[in-house]
Amino acid sequence: MIPPNKLYAQIDDDILHEECGVFGILGEKDAAAITALGLYALQHRGQESAGIVSYDTKVFHAEKHMGLVGDHYTNPKTLARLPGLMAIGHVRYATTGETALRNVQPLFAELEVGGIAIAHNGNFTNGLTLRRQLISAGSICQSTSDSEVILHLIARSRYRSSSDRFVDAIRQVEGGYAMLALTRTKLIAARDPTGIRPLVMGNLNGKPIFCSETCALDIIGAQYTRDVENGEIIICEIQKDNSITITEIKPEIKKPERLCLFEYVYFARPDSIVGKRSVYTVRKNMGIHLATESPCQGDVVVPVPDGGTPAAIGYAQKSGIPFESGIIRNHYVGRTFIEPTQQIRAFGVKLKHSANRAVIAGKHVILVDDSIVRGTTSIKIVRMLREAGAKKVHLRVASPMIFYPDFYGIDTPQMDKLLANQYPDLEAMCKYIGADSLSFLSIDGLYYAVNGTPRNNIQPQFTDHYFTGHYPTRLIDQENTFNSDQSSVLKTHR
Repeated sequence: MIPPNKLYAQIDDDILHEECGVFGILGEKDAAAITALGLYALQHRGQESAGIVSYDTKVFHAEKHMGLVGDHYTNPKTLARLPGLMAIGHVRYATTGETALRNVQPLFAELEVGGIAIAHNGNFTNGLTLRRQLISAGSICQSTSDSEVILHLIARSRYRSSSDRFVDAIRQVEGGYAMLALTRTKLIAARDPTGIRPLVMGNLNGKPIFCSETCALDIIGAQYTRDVENGEIIICEIQKDNSITITEIKPEIKKPERLCLFEYVYFARPDSIVGKRSVYTVRKNMGIHLATESPCQGDVVVPVPDGGTPAAIGYAQKSGIPFESGIIRNHYVGRTFIEPTQQIRAFGVKLKHSANRAVIAGKHVILVDDSIVRGTTSIKIVRMLREAGAKKVHLRVASPMIFYPDFYGIDTPQMDKLLANQYPDLEAMCKYIGADSLSFLSIDGLYYAVNGTPRNNIQPQFTDHYFTGHYPTRLIDQENTFNSDQSSVLKTHR
């Protein structure tokens, strides 16, 4: 465990629950259009930008845009500029680097071995250190994204083939990542040695696909093949006769997989299968265990949509208290909405959520949310329910309290900005939020919901450092930055 005063991170309020999504396909007609559909299914993992790179046997083609997938890739003219039988795509929420077109992935470079594009979900915990070393040695970085480090490591590698160079590069980085690379003949997939970030393999008409979640396979009618194993690199190569060979490279020493628990708490879509588990079922189980651990007398169980909905269903079923849609979410308000004045900013929560007065007024409400980070949104929602006539609001949270920052792909604030570190006890925290009572799911309750067993405190089955401080890898950038400048605020996340 790293001492708390050595952990730094940065966040804008209310945007913890985003990361990136990747999709790639090899050997299929209309590869770019299929990739666009896959990215559409992964839109929840990143709403800032979207990009696709394709190859048509002669030239690489790229389309990168700020905004949503549907804003750009439903245009036939855009897809017509992406010919070829192979493509990779990426949806991004920026946790590393500035919000700018130059950081939109996939990143592409022409190297000695030919062109290569990469798409990356996760964070290299030694990315900043490697970047500094590369720049000192003469490398010129064109973006402020840590993903660019991989391109430079590939360029500097002395191996002859592009796949060997990729393997050489990927073995020099640490952290959590799911990565795709596209060359003139190959689609390469890699997952970090601990398996923090998810990556699945599927097929469409016998052609290989890699993506962040199974929901991206469902949207195009593809079949799930298997999860990419932690530490595994899979190289799919298209031959001159259009047949495809698949080479699997396993780690020499395989570590236990520790998938990120926040995939189940929030990130993944409820209809996805992550780590061979139904996300919806896990979230419903979280609500069932929450009702067992923190029972409450109430008239209705109301979720904070959409993340809290499955847990609220589980809570209602276990407690026997009716489930009601007491909060209506406006799905047409994006995270990029500009709030230029304090007066407009005060309306922010009502732009996203509005109270359903018909089922709230005069009721004792059990409000179920998936997680609490800073608590600012919780304050606004509790106040909104009271204004809608709720007699009492009992807040129940279907995950444990968050005490520590993340360095593997979740954008989290400095430790002293996390609600759990700002108040000495649950009672003070509850008073700050304005609820009548407040309870969180225990760490063992979360493990039971996901895995059916309690947490192994010696060797945890999942990555859970945001709750426990038990980080699964070295934090090289964070330690180096702390040692050189204790006042620094790191921006090393994706």
